[in-house]
Amino acid sequence: MKRALKFAIPLMLIVAGLAWWYLNKEFQDLPGTHRMYITIGAGLLSGVISWFLFPEEPEDPEN
Repeated sequence: MKRALKFAIPLMLIVAGLAWWYLNKEFQDLPGTHRMYITIGAGLLSGVISWFLFPEEPEDPEN
C-alpha cells in the first residue's frame, strides 16, 4: 500500500490536473461532462500503469 501512496496517487493527481487544464484550454467546444470523463480516465489509466511499473520495495529480512 505504500507504493500506492508514494507513486500512483500523486501521479494520478498530476496527470488529472494537467489533462483538465489542457482540455479546458484547447478543447472548449467539448461538453464539460466529456472533458471530466476524459480527465478521470486519464488519471485512472496513469495510476494503473504506474502501479505496475514501479516495483514493490523488498521486505527487509532483518526487521
